[in-house]
Amino acid sequence: MTVWPILLILAVVQGIAEFLPISSSGHLVILGDLLGNDEQLDLGDVNIVLHVGTLFSIFVFYWRKILRLLNEDRRIIPLIVLGTLPVVFIGLPLKLWADHWLENPFLAGCLLPVTGLILIWASRQQTGTDTYQQLGWWQALVIGTSQAFAVLPGLSRSGTTISAGLKLGLTAESAATFSFLLAIPAIGGAGVLETAKLLKGAEMSTPWPLLLMGMGVSFIVGLVSLSWLVRWLEHGKLQYFAYWCIPVGIAVAVYNLDRMPELLGR
Repeated sequence: MTVWPILLILAVVQGIAEFLPISSSGHLVILGDLLGNDEQLDLGDVNIVLHVGTLFSIFVFYWRKILRLLNEDRRIIPLIVLGTLPVVFIGLPLKLWADHWLENPFLAGCLLPVTGLILIWASRQQTGTDTYQQLGWWQALVIGTSQAFAVLPGLSRSGTTISAGLKLGLTAESAATFSFLLAIPAIGGAGVLETAKLLKGAEMSTPWPLLLMGMGVSFIVGLVSLSWLVRWLEHGKLQYFAYWCIPVGIAVAVYNLDRMPELLGR
């Protein structure tokens, strides 16, 4: 396949999987490996840029809540900052010293069933009554820690953070809202670095027009999937996504069993 159809497929998958709790990074790693890596397609660049597209989806979908965050709900801003710190202390070292883990389809396959089990566990928790405005600092830290481990492919960022929020007593809507507000600095920080590299034209193997096309597609698809997830949460159907994650993860892990030594750097 040529570069642009592969990028288009990855952009659609990113738009769907970033918000539906099935791990966008895991699916991008798996699909990127299956579709083949073209010399013009750097999966690391593509992953970040497509995440920026879905970041814009968050801005558009939650624009009223973001404005409220800058006015009446300003006490939530320090909690978002606190919840972002685990990404820096856990996610950044993984990126620097275990980057081969983040692009390993075998690891993605192994962790997708873990995401499925987390979703089933979360669906069995009692529905909470607290709003995200009532979160305490330690609750924000717990949710942020779950986000940090979701840097690993196959662990869903939205799935782990929403599940953590539900366990801590948040309503489904508030768990989703705080999850995606928490995504803004995490995705935005990585996106700023990648965009700077994109504008400088340095070390970019994928042409920037293709990356921008992918960003636009992931933005549009992301808006649709985000609204879909919110409706599913309201009806208590979070566990339904486990029925995809568990069998697909097992199949991918078995198919990529020969890639297991890569995790050890062999």
